[in-house]
Amino acid sequence: MKKKSIGVGLASVMMVSLLAACGSNSSAPSESPSTSPAASGAATSELSGKIKVLTHRTDMVNDGTLDGYAKKFKEKYPKAQVEFEGLTNYATDIKVRLTTGEAGDVNMLDGGMPTSDLPKYYEPLPDSLFENAYFADVREIDGKRYGIATGVNTQGIVYNKKAFAAAGIDKVPTTLDELYADAQKLKDKGIVPLYLNYGAQWPMTNWGVNSYWYVDGNAKYTDTLVTTDTPFTVDGPYGKLISIAREFVQKGWAEKDLSTNNWEMSKGELASGKAAMYFLGNWVIPQVIGAGAASEDIGFFPLPYDNSGKYNAPLGGDYFIGVNKDSKNKELATAWVEFFVKESGYDTYSGFMPIYKDKEPAVEQMAEFKSYNPNFIESVATDPKFNEIANKAEIAVSTGSVEQDLIKAPDLKKAFDDLNKKWADARKALGY
Repeated sequence: MKKKSIGVGLASVMMVSLLAACGSNSSAPSESPSTSPAASGAATSELSGKIKVLTHRTDMVNDGTLDGYAKKFKEKYPKAQVEFEGLTNYATDIKVRLTTGEAGDVNMLDGGMPTSDLPKYYEPLPDSLFENAYFADVREIDGKRYGIATGVNTQGIVYNKKAFAAAGIDKVPTTLDELYADAQKLKDKGIVPLYLNYGAQWPMTNWGVNSYWYVDGNAKYTDTLVTTDTPFTVDGPYGKLISIAREFVQKGWAEKDLSTNNWEMSKGELASGKAAMYFLGNWVIPQVIGAGAASEDIGFFPLPYDNSGKYNAPLGGDYFIGVNKDSKNKELATAWVEFFVKESGYDTYSGFMPIYKDKEPAVEQMAEFKSYNPNFIESVATDPKFNEIANKAEIAVSTGSVEQDLIKAPDLKKAFDDLNKKWADARKALGY
C-alpha cells in the first residue's frame, strides 16, 4: 500500500508526513472541549449509538484489522457500534465528502485544509488528549485543537541485514563515503543496493521537499525560500540530496528499470534480500515484513548525507484524526478518537512511533535508529506562499516529478537555473 500522507500537498508534507497513507450542526458538544468523555461525569460504559469512521487505510478495512479495533472498543462501550468506510483516493475524496456532509462522524483530516477552515468542519478535541503529545498545536486555532496525529514518522535507510551480510558489510554506514562503498559491494554481489522506486514517482520527494529542510537543520527552511529568487541550488541541501540520488543512478546502484512503477514488487525484493535498501520512513517497515521478511532481518538507520558522521532526522506526524462537526454523536466519536490514538495499537501496526513523547516505540527497528543518536527535528507548518509561488510557476513540488527530472538531468546546474527562472517570474507576478 502506498503511504498516503506523502501526497497531499507540500504544506502537509512538511507538517504531517514522512512522506505517506485521505449542512452544520450548531449544537454544542455534550462535554467541555477541555475534558474527555470519561471526565464528563457520565459512566463511560453508558456511551451508546453508532458512528462511522472514514479512513485512508483500505487495507485495514479489507483485512478486518479495524473491525478488531471496534471489537476492543466495544469492550469499553458495550452499547456502541463503529462502522468503517475506506476511501481509495482519500486525499481527494475527503475534500468532497466534507463539503457534501458525507464525512462520517470521525475522519482523517484533509491535509491541505487551511487552519482557518477547521472550525467549519471539525469539533474541538479535549485538551487532555494532547498532554505530552507531538504536534499538539499543528491543528489548533483560537486556542482550540481540531485534530491529533495518529502516529509519528521519521525517515532513513530501511535495510535487509542478510543482504548486507552477503555483501560482506558488517556495520551500517555512518558517512556518505561508506554508503557509496557499501553500495558498490552490494552491486558486486548482484544485489540491488538501493531501490529508489523512481518509476512510482512519489517516493522521489524524499530526495527533495520531504528532506531538504532537516538536512539543512532548519524546520523553517522552506519559509526562507519564499524570500529568494534562487531557492534551488546545487550546493544547497536540495542539491546535496539530488546529487546523492544521481550518484546511485549513474553508478548503477539503483534498480535497472527506472521507468516502471514497481512499488509493490519492490517490497518483495527488499524482503527477500534481492534489494538491500530503501530511503523511506519507518511506516514502510511493517510492509516489508508483510512481504515476507523476518522482523529481525530488517534494520533502520539515518541517512548519512555527508561525511561528518553526524546527522539530522525528521519527526513528522502522519494523518491527523478528528470529529466531524456534523456528527450526531460527538461524545462517542470523541471517545473513539481517544481510544484510537491511545489504546488501539494502530501506531505499532503501522510502524509509527507513538504520538506521546513518554511512550517508547514498540517497533524494534526504531530502537536501532535511535542508537545512532540522530538529531531529531520536529516538522512544522510552512508558509502558504511557498505553495502559491510553486503553483504559479507550475513546479509540481509535491509529486516527485521535479526530483525525477533533476536526477536524470544532463546538467544539474542548468536544471536548477531553469527552475529558479520559473520561480523568480512567479514571485514577481504574485508581488512577493
